[in-house]
Amino acid sequence: MKKKVKLTKISLMHYFKLVFRSMLLLAATALYFIEGRIDTELFSNGIISFKSVVLCLIWVVFAVEMTLRFFPSRLESMGCQKQFSINHKATGEAPDREKMSTGVLTVFTSWIALNAIIAAVYYAGVIDSGILLLIALCYSVCDMICILFFCPFQTWMMKNKCCGSCRIYNWDFAMMFTPLLLVPNLYNWSLLAIALALLIKWEFMAARYPERFSERSNACLTCANCPEKLCSHKKQLQRYLKTYWENRKRGELLRQLEEQFLKGKKHHTGT
Repeated sequence: MKKKVKLTKISLMHYFKLVFRSMLLLAATALYFIEGRIDTELFSNGIISFKSVVLCLIWVVFAVEMTLRFFPSRLESMGCQKQFSINHKATGEAPDREKMSTGVLTVFTSWIALNAIIAAVYYAGVIDSGILLLIALCYSVCDMICILFFCPFQTWMMKNKCCGSCRIYNWDFAMMFTPLLLVPNLYNWSLLAIALALLIKWEFMAARYPERFSERSNACLTCANCPEKLCSHKKQLQRYLKTYWENRKRGELLRQLEEQFLKGKKHHTGT
């Protein structure tokens, strides 16, 4: 029997972010349906409204979170912290550049294609700028789902071991706010600008210090030195779901066998 892994502080922080971002999405969705649209006019006639509070909260939360990513933190995943020298323990080996780059181009082109479809739908007038903000918030929730439960980029494209070794970890905010590029205003583009600055810094560090981004050359990225155990929680969930579906299939099979037995018994009694 597999030993259960306790939730670490980093894991708890990610669960908190999942709940909080989900609440932001729900609040913005309610705002959209109440007002019929979401623009960036935060204050109307100097009055603080539900709309201004929600929009200000969204901007402040993500602007602060992105700004903190520029600095080392013990409450962040090693996935985004490996860029800092403090989190580099040299193994004496050269970085595995080929493994680091696996699937990165696929992720990039897939993301561009997805958001190109959204852009086409937006310019066709099917959705408005408010929906674009809701899509960005939906991306933010999906970001936490990728970290905590299942990541399609990791599983289907990059084939990396875990979030700690993820080559594109700090792409998250740039990817999250991609839809806001379609609406040129200070509110949208200021969030996107910070996200792009974070992305540029990340790519610069990856190019300048590739040894920090590879498990082969950085011992901090090995399972033995992992402080967060996020992948362990994913595996626990996968085992639970596997057991759940196996039990459901077993129960369904037993039910079918029971029905066939009862039908056969009834037919035999009738004859």
